[in-house]
Amino acid sequence: MAEKKIMLVCAAGMSTSMLVARMQKAAEKDGIEVNIFATAASDADNKLAEEKPDVLMLGPQVRYLEGQFKKDLDIPVDVINMQDYGLMNGEKVLKASLKAIADGKQGEEA
Repeated sequence: MAEKKIMLVCAAGMSTSMLVARMQKAAEKDGIEVNIFATAASDADNKLAEEKPDVLMLGPQVRYLEGQFKKDLDIPVDVINMQDYGLMNGEKVLKASLKAIADGKQGEEA
């Protein structure tokens, strides 16, 4: 399986950097090849153009951006479960990201 790219977006890009590390640890443990990175909402458009991720996962604090991204992008866009985000549960967020890619859809329509 080719490496998948997962992009996380949060308000400032800070809180998701810890989540990225936990997701990468979970991926390594499960032998999954992924490239996971985080960015601030203000830089999301630049990163999308630069990195071309397979899925965009939004932190709960920027869930208001979901509709706009879904309208503008042809990749899955999903909001990270608030509890998984708060607990920094990298394994669950990784699984949700991979499921979104596999489903190839943009979650539930708003």
